[in-house]
Amino acid sequence: MPCLSEPFPLDLFEAIVLGIVQGLTEFLPISSSAHLRIVPALLGWEDPGAAFTAVIQIGTLVAVLAYFRRDIARIGVAWVRGITTGKPLAELDSQLGWMMIVATLPIVVCGLAFKDAIETTLRSLYVVAAALIALAVVLAAAEVFMQRQRKSHREPRHLAEITWRDSIVMGLAQALALVPGSSRSGVTITAGLFSGLSRETAARFSFLLSLPSVLAAGVYQLYSEREALLGSQDDVIAIAVATLAALVSGYASIAFLLYYLKTRTTYIFVVYRIALGALILYWLSTGALSAAS
Repeated sequence: MPCLSEPFPLDLFEAIVLGIVQGLTEFLPISSSAHLRIVPALLGWEDPGAAFTAVIQIGTLVAVLAYFRRDIARIGVAWVRGITTGKPLAELDSQLGWMMIVATLPIVVCGLAFKDAIETTLRSLYVVAAALIALAVVLAAAEVFMQRQRKSHREPRHLAEITWRDSIVMGLAQALALVPGSSRSGVTITAGLFSGLSRETAARFSFLLSLPSVLAAGVYQLYSEREALLGSQDDVIAIAVATLAALVSGYASIAFLLYYLKTRTTYIFVVYRIALGALILYWLSTGALSAAS
């Protein structure tokens, strides 16, 4: 893994490729962090590092802001109105705003507490492969749970029916996304399904829930690693290009997943995760990949 104190070794082509990979995989439950470890390793590029990943996630943050602009504006207005009137929980939209904030606390606390491990030890491809497979099994279990709920005539709940319990469960699950290979959307959608939410609702709240944590992580890493990430004009351009590519591909990824989950299960992602995890273990065993490359 390259030392973050060294100049950031990324050219424009790598920046575009990694930005597209980030955007496409951030919102699908297949782990963007896993793909940002695997793709450079397979292409013989150096690992861009956790700081780079966090910063270009700002592109996917903007994609969420653009796609859900009406929802976010409505929630923001209600949240401010609730504070100014002294009734912060009077409206559903105001409650959603507070739920997003409270549900972000676990990932912030864990991110700061385990920062060193997240940026070093946990980026091992063995960890990535294990997380891909293990959480695929949990996602499959959530689908089975959801099907049994429907057989018991318990219909999945929608965004207007989200409770504090749902948001806290999804917030705690989101902290697992700090482990490369787990997938932020994957763990939160899984938690939402276990909580009784519909697939589309779990995905929508998952995307909204990503806003505070992605913004916090991106700004923190950009500031703390600014000398390494923005050491030269070329570095600045590479980061900007990667972030823009992540924005465009991320917007398309959101639209696709929400449309897909209206009528389909997540089993295709379960199969993909298991297959990719198994492939990584095979490549590691043959020496085609190095766990720490």
